[in-house]
Amino acid sequence: MIPETSTTLLKDIADGDSARWPEFVARYRPMMLAYLKSHFPDVDADDVVQETLIALSKVIIGYRYAPDETGRFRNYLTGILRKKALKQCERAAKERTAKRELHELADAGAAIGTTDDSDAWREAVLEIAMRQLLDDDRIPDKSKQIFQRLTVDGASPDEVAAEYGTSRNNVDKTKSRMLARLREIVRTLEEAGDA
Repeated sequence: MIPETSTTLLKDIADGDSARWPEFVARYRPMMLAYLKSHFPDVDADDVVQETLIALSKVIIGYRYAPDETGRFRNYLTGILRKKALKQCERAAKERTAKRELHELADAGAAIGTTDDSDAWREAVLEIAMRQLLDDDRIPDKSKQIFQRLTVDGASPDEVAAEYGTSRNNVDKTKSRMLARLREIVRTLEEAGDA
């Protein structure tokens, strides 16, 4: 299943011959899909292969195949593939964490019914609360953006601190204040729903 490395194909692509990319993809895609199925069965393999090919296209210009000096090409390609798969796993984990945190917020208020529709109701309340929070003119835009990056996008506090040129402590405080305000809005909406 591992394709034989074609030095001519690699040289042509490294020299910018874009007409040879379909041949390259046909040769290496099955190997990449098999690797992902074996090592990362939960990722979207097609997306990871696409991201890998895009990354490779940026670094392969000028690449010189020298297995005795730099190792085999398939190891080089698999390294990029693995990095992209891990990145997708990390993004998925962040999204799951962010969704879980938002659902926990909806559960933090009073219990909302016990029917089968309670999950849908909870999500609707949370969505309305988030919209009200983000539309509140009294809250600085930067605080809203930081909160969205953390809870909706699933970015880490350190990433957000770097993006906004602030300290991790300020990011944590902002998140805490925004969560407290969101809980208040959720509680108000729940009380209105019980009326």
